Amino acid sequence: MKKLSFASLLCLSCAAYAQEAAQDSITHNLGDVVVTATRTEVNRSNVPMTISVVGREEIEQSGESSALSALSGRVPGLFITERGVTGFGVSNGGTGGISIRGVGGSPTTEVLVLIDGHPQYMGVMGHPLPDAYIASDVERIEVIRGPASVLYGSNAMGGVINLISRRQTSDGWKANARLMYGSFNTQKYSANAGINKNSFDGFISVNHDRTDGHRDNSPFNLTGVNGRVGYRPLEQLYVHLDANVASYMAQNPGEEAAPVFDNIADILRGEAALTVENHFDKNGGTIKLFYNFGDHYINDGYYDSRFSTLTPQVSRPNRFKSNDHNYGVLLYQSVRLFKGNTITAGIDYKNYGGFARQVNAETGDVADVLLADTSFYEAAGYLTVQQTLFDRFTLNVGGRYEHNQLYGGEWAPQAGITYAPQKTTILKASVAKGYRSPTLRDIFMFVPVRNPDLKPERMWNYEVSWEQKLLGNRLSFELTGFIADGSGLIQRVGNQNVNSGNFRNTGAEVAVKYQPLQHLHLHGSYSYLHMPADKRVAYAPEQMAELSAAYAGLKKWNFNAGYRYVKDVYSNVSTGIKSSYGLLDAQISYRPLQWLNVFVKGENLTDKKYEIVTGYPMPGITVMGGVSVSLGSR
Repeated sequence: MKKLSFASLLCLSCAAYAQEAAQDSITHNLGDVVVTATRTEVNRSNVPMTISVVGREEIEQSGESSALSALSGRVPGLFITERGVTGFGVSNGGTGGISIRGVGGSPTTEVLVLIDGHPQYMGVMGHPLPDAYIASDVERIEVIRGPASVLYGSNAMGGVINLISRRQTSDGWKANARLMYGSFNTQKYSANAGINKNSFDGFISVNHDRTDGHRDNSPFNLTGVNGRVGYRPLEQLYVHLDANVASYMAQNPGEEAAPVFDNIADILRGEAALTVENHFDKNGGTIKLFYNFGDHYINDGYYDSRFSTLTPQVSRPNRFKSNDHNYGVLLYQSVRLFKGNTITAGIDYKNYGGFARQVNAETGDVADVLLADTSFYEAAGYLTVQQTLFDRFTLNVGGRYEHNQLYGGEWAPQAGITYAPQKTTILKASVAKGYRSPTLRDIFMFVPVRNPDLKPERMWNYEVSWEQKLLGNRLSFELTGFIADGSGLIQRVGNQNVNSGNFRNTGAEVAVKYQPLQHLHLHGSYSYLHMPADKRVAYAPEQMAELSAAYAGLKKWNFNAGYRYVKDVYSNVSTGIKSSYGLLDAQISYRPLQWLNVFVKGENLTDKKYEIVTGYPMPGITVMGGVSVSLGSR
């Protein structure tokens, strides 16, 4: 298989992605040029994989603080676990688990989160922390629904979520501020400013969120700062430095029938990246140096016999403390040798790890349990080639070879084809391999389950899709079918982690956009996931549907409403606990002045009682109101 994949790569000389001029737009518009979650900019109609994009306007309309929460209901096949009005938390009782087509879960080690193309997982645990990704710092979110390991390597087994940072693109300056207040004493404040003058651009934002939570002992507060500075010394060269840091504290109240006290996590996460981009007529590329870090201090809390039938405990002095890093360099270059041809070659190097131990909160001394203190590296090279024939067919193929310091090498090939019989119709088919390397936690931590002999998890994905525009492009839809075969999943068998799991997920996804009137926009999506009864996983709904409408036909007024239905999502597979629920949300905004907007939004307006995580009831009707101010000059 390895030889065949490599030979096919060299002989076909086709690529996964074309480098095209990009513009901001929403997905599902055939023929539009969009920026996908790839290393290069691409015309969506030439990409054989299914890609969704949530733009800045949709992020604003969501009113969410977390960038990942803004995705809920907006991407077919994607599901994110939640436990409260805001804040995901970490450790026991933490949520924010992401699954795409049933792959991922909690913790999320099989879906890769990126910021501007570089990985965001923790060096020690191997998964992202969703509370660190702030919605107001993001211009758009791009989702590859399926493996993307050919470009991104490990953790991109089930898909990729790429958070594209905001920047000032128009000449002059702009400044925005937003204040929100609502149920459960929830407060959200954000302010940002950007400038673009001559060859210089800059952007800075500050965010602060806090809430008492909808349950006792469930407060959450977060402060984040994000900045970007860019400079263009030549027309073909652009250099920018991006950095952000988020400090937050989350408390886990425990299950309703067994509350936990003082289960508090104090988290600091940050990242920085220096990027140099080059753009020429027939070639272009990027070199990126990135560094991510985290500092975690967690109190596991205790049970109180007055509120729980579980064995009573008292507050303990030991705390979990960890510091982790994830840094590296990404280098890639694309070249167009002749019409319709694009070749992209890249090299990645990543080093991740850190230490985790117990410390005594009273003395500050290190306790007698050292969980991990190490790091390791991986290096990879990849090649993707694309060829368009007769202005209708686009052939794509690519391959990646990655060497990991611990387990050796891993191949990841992919191939696909797109066919446009007419301008309003696109047919696609692809096959791709994804994988997930064992994390430092899997290999080194928590005796006796750790296992240094673990190998990567692997998955093959097969999919076909049909995209169509009708009624003068006012109606568009995308229909996708897929099969995902996974093997070697890391599971605990007896007292040790082993590569013993496998699965075969099949399903279908539909996304529709319709503009029946000039000021009325409708959006709908539906996904169906089939998992064999003995291979079901938690937090992967069998069915999901979403319908939303946005109307701006009245002067100064805007109306948005959406209904999301989730059917048969398991929170505990072994006990068969699952839930189904429907949520109605709405938002009204009024702009009395060009620079002032007043709005109010409501979530779960039917006061549905439901749980995503067993024992953690979700809030009922939640109302938030606020104002936003926008200023600027040219």
